[in-house]
Amino acid sequence: MVTDVDSTLITGEVIEMLAGHAGSRERVAEITDRAMRGEIDFRRSLSERVATLAGLPVSVLEDVRREVELTPGAERLIAALHAAGWPVGVVSGGFLEVVQPLAESLGIRFVRANRLEVADGRLTGRVTGPVVDAEAKAEALREFAAAEGVPLEWTVAIGDGANDLLMLEAAGLGIAFNAKPVVCDQADVAVLGKPLDAVLEVLGLEA
Repeated sequence: MVTDVDSTLITGEVIEMLAGHAGSRERVAEITDRAMRGEIDFRRSLSERVATLAGLPVSVLEDVRREVELTPGAERLIAALHAAGWPVGVVSGGFLEVVQPLAESLGIRFVRANRLEVADGRLTGRVTGPVVDAEAKAEALREFAAAEGVPLEWTVAIGDGANDLLMLEAAGLGIAFNAKPVVCDQADVAVLGKPLDAVLEVLGLEA
């Protein structure tokens, strides 16, 4: 199983938490919402949002790591999947600096996310390395499945936004979790208004 992070595994959007420290939260939230509805390209939205973070001290990342809250049922879901022998990965359009420690705390080894560029102890307002967009999320699912020796038709993907659609389509089972309408319409299953461990019922697993 591979899950998105922002507004799926955790309750909020890391980019908006960072923007809160830069005074650009309202603007960034508006861009995020448009991107998740599929109204604007994810790469463009990422660039515009990250640009507002230029000049923030790198120490802000530790502040945000403390602000992150897991979605209700997230720990139970991951623990149940691990107990059942399921490999679990996270794939995020967010940032490795926050996602990696979170994943490690849950015993998740496979992580794919964007990386923020830093110079002289401050964020530059750019990302570095390959951008994790919709195509990259789907490719990460395929790579993870291949590495674990799992046929693609046996994979499960969970997400909430338009940039998760290709990943949900590539998986054997695509689950929309408290998702935007465009995602619910195209996913195999939609889980709405429930904690994340409600996914276990869809999978036929006991928590």
